[in-house]
Amino acid sequence: MTFFTETVDVKSHFKNADKVLVFIALILLSVGFLAPTQLTKSIAFTASALSGISIFLLASIFLASFAKATGLDQQISMVFSGHPHKAIIIASLFGALSPFCSCGVVPIIAGLLMAGVPLAPVMAFCLASPLMDPSMFLLMVPVFGMEFTLAKLTFAILIAISAGLSLHYFRDRPWLSDPLRTLNTNCCATSCASTSKIENKLIVWHFWKDKTRSRIFWKEGFSGGWFLLRWLTLAFLIESLMKAYIPAETIGSWLGADAWWAIPSSVILGVPAYLNGYAAIPTLNGLMELGMLPGAVMGFIIAGGISSVPAAMAVYALVKRPIFSVYIAWGLAGSLTSAYLFQVYLDLFS
Repeated sequence: MTFFTETVDVKSHFKNADKVLVFIALILLSVGFLAPTQLTKSIAFTASALSGISIFLLASIFLASFAKATGLDQQISMVFSGHPHKAIIIASLFGALSPFCSCGVVPIIAGLLMAGVPLAPVMAFCLASPLMDPSMFLLMVPVFGMEFTLAKLTFAILIAISAGLSLHYFRDRPWLSDPLRTLNTNCCATSCASTSKIENKLIVWHFWKDKTRSRIFWKEGFSGGWFLLRWLTLAFLIESLMKAYIPAETIGSWLGADAWWAIPSSVILGVPAYLNGYAAIPTLNGLMELGMLPGAVMGFIIAGGISSVPAAMAVYALVKRPIFSVYIAWGLAGSLTSAYLFQVYLDLFS
């Protein structure tokens, strides 16, 4: 009986353990056992990479914490008012530029739909939000460069706008009416919980004068910093192993310039292989350096951003299946189109 109880306790502890830290520990132990010399190299590579990106990491954490502490995150519903076409465009821009994770936007989207905001601008916001935000933009620039980062931002906005306009055109179809499921906005609570509700409150820019808002700022900062640090550590660790053990010719043969299937396969592989919006940044940079086409990287990072487990499950928990199918289908089609357009642009002008 004692053995059974201890076994249950072990399983319970593992279930409640931080999965990212568990994977980091397992990788380090495995490398230390199988290739001790590589362990030192991987740790040094990871530490150097984190040091190099630290300024951008701190800036991204500050932006997210500032939005939460000032109440800026509670004003998003205001951008959806007005003419439907303008609302869709504004929603797309705000979704791509707002400092919210894929789970943090769930209460916002739920509040908008329950308040009677049309599905079209909400879908535009929902598609744009997981693809880009200020934190991701700041982290991508030093890794991929301004050209690639701006291209991804542009594609995120265009995908969102096109989806919103299409849904607006078909807005009278029966399957688009009453899009909400029974809501559960507690997804991903362990990684990026958000309890924000849409309220018409004034933005308090001098948040440090309010003790409650100051606590929110520091709480969000530590929470967001810990979240990013864990994922980026895991990603850089994986990148160090990729650089050490994945031959460039292998990547080139799978996703290189001479492979016609490079871009389609990158979009398909982006669905199950995508780790996290932030973790994918150094990982994909490592693949690009090993010969992966920039267009294929673009397809992978956009498809994965939309269909990754946090983003997709948040949307699935929120809306009915036909709406969810539109979300996934449009995201995959948009990622494929974006990948080809970006690669053609590079081939013509680079």
